[in-house]
Amino acid sequence: MNAIVAEIVSAEHDALVPPHGGVLRDLYLPPADAEALKRASASLPQWTLNQRQLCDLELLLNGGFSPLQGFLGRADYDRVLADMRLADGTLWPIPITLDVSEAFAANLPANAQISLNDTQGTPLAVLTVADIYFPDHVAEARTVFGTTDRTHPGVAELLDRTGPVYLGGTLQGIQQPSHYDFASLRHSPRHLREWFGQHGWHRIVAFQTRNPMHRAHRELTLRAAEQVGAKLLIQPSVGRTKPGDVDHYTRVRCYRALLDHYPRDHATLSLLPLAMRMGGPREALWHAIIRKNYGASHFIVGRDHAGPGKDADGKPFYDPYAAQHLLAAHQKELGIEIVPFPAMVYAANRDTYLPQNEVDAEDEVRDISGTELRRRLHSGETIPEWFTFPEVVNILRERHPANAREGFALFFTGLSGSGKSTLAQAVLARLLETGSRPVTVLDGDEVRKHLSKGLGFSREDRDANITRIGYVASEVVRHGGIAICAPIAPYAGARDEARQLVQAHGRFVEIHVSTPLEVCEARDRKGLYAAARAGKIKGFTGIDDPYETPVSPELRVDTSQRSVTEAADVVVAWLKNQGLA
Repeated sequence: MNAIVAEIVSAEHDALVPPHGGVLRDLYLPPADAEALKRASASLPQWTLNQRQLCDLELLLNGGFSPLQGFLGRADYDRVLADMRLADGTLWPIPITLDVSEAFAANLPANAQISLNDTQGTPLAVLTVADIYFPDHVAEARTVFGTTDRTHPGVAELLDRTGPVYLGGTLQGIQQPSHYDFASLRHSPRHLREWFGQHGWHRIVAFQTRNPMHRAHRELTLRAAEQVGAKLLIQPSVGRTKPGDVDHYTRVRCYRALLDHYPRDHATLSLLPLAMRMGGPREALWHAIIRKNYGASHFIVGRDHAGPGKDADGKPFYDPYAAQHLLAAHQKELGIEIVPFPAMVYAANRDTYLPQNEVDAEDEVRDISGTELRRRLHSGETIPEWFTFPEVVNILRERHPANAREGFALFFTGLSGSGKSTLAQAVLARLLETGSRPVTVLDGDEVRKHLSKGLGFSREDRDANITRIGYVASEVVRHGGIAICAPIAPYAGARDEARQLVQAHGRFVEIHVSTPLEVCEARDRKGLYAAARAGKIKGFTGIDDPYETPVSPELRVDTSQRSVTEAADVVVAWLKNQGLA
């Protein structure tokens, strides 16, 4: 059974630009073949896709990642890192890889087929494995992101949460991933190209966003479309964006409200199930290629496109115009025209928005940052109409009601005997003594007894235990509560996974209880260190299994240097300073 490769050339839809590489790769099988492969997939090795892999698979199968026909093998991967090209020379800046555990890869025979499933166990595609290889994640971070600083969300995921083995090979699509939200706004490249053809749209400028849009964004997109004589495609990323971003449900409601403020039949909205890497210039190039596959002839590239902000030293990861320069250098080969645009600012004296490079010295420029907007939403303070539209404000206020208390998780981590649980109990008492907010305690031993009963102490089981803690904590935080977690959590990757889960809904406060090993061992209230030294316990953290020290926790407390009361004072004072207690 071979996947249908649908060839779409520019002649098919008159003036629409051809897909990247000239062919739109639709990798879904015909219904009868897909049903047969679905039945056969039950006997294959099974791999459950994470969120990034699921987004990548969807765009591979529907042609959004044309000309790719599967996950990259070693030759393509190496060339993408070195030259931003596939092995055959085609321009492609971001590695699209399927990472798995070493244990899973070790059991695969040559030319194995594996079933790629969603979290419900539904088979979505079969991968015929042509390549199994061990990447150098640090080298990948340096070449793709230009840094190994874990403050960069793409770097943190790559170094701490990405499997050590990559599988390359071709895909056969069984069925589309299920989406139960905004179904009418989810289009494949083929469907969107057909819609453009039916409505006579031939020049289309696409706009990428991961944030709510306000008046400045409307002005920017209107001017960009007018500048090139094109219709506007607003195509926000709704797969995975930067931790802490406004959820896509709220954003899409805002986009819908904004559409009414564009000229009739001038703009349309379509959702892109993209897992962003926040890779700056390389990602901007990737975004342009994807929009080309969806039929756009032009692409807006703004200031600091797909940049994640500042590094650990407070410096921007990327030059604000590096993306525009990179795309300009590949303009001819790229096959989609770039529309570079400066930031739009509001000049109060003129009561209008202007490109930043058109502002005069006498202009009274006003702006509201994302931080300031969140503050006003929280306090109930007025948000001026020059900044955004009332309909958008109403939607944001519904999602972020005034004076609502933000949920947060306190995640105490450290060696056995470091004082994590004792400190957590002391902080709990202080919070309950001075407030009335609901608090849930997820102590390591108690979680092991109830939530994680049956798990052992292998690395995989320990990671699963922390993920479960992170999930429960995220639910507590989502409902505005406080979660206090006190596991050993020895591995950085699992701690970061817990952080990602919680930060989708609120604050994650990592507190490294940094009491030295010799002090913890001297305490040894449970006799665990003695048993480990005697060889009676294997894989004990700090003795014959590593504890990966947190690099940049929100707080670091050594209970050998402070009493429990003093340490609790430090934690509570920090929380008050952050407005959390």
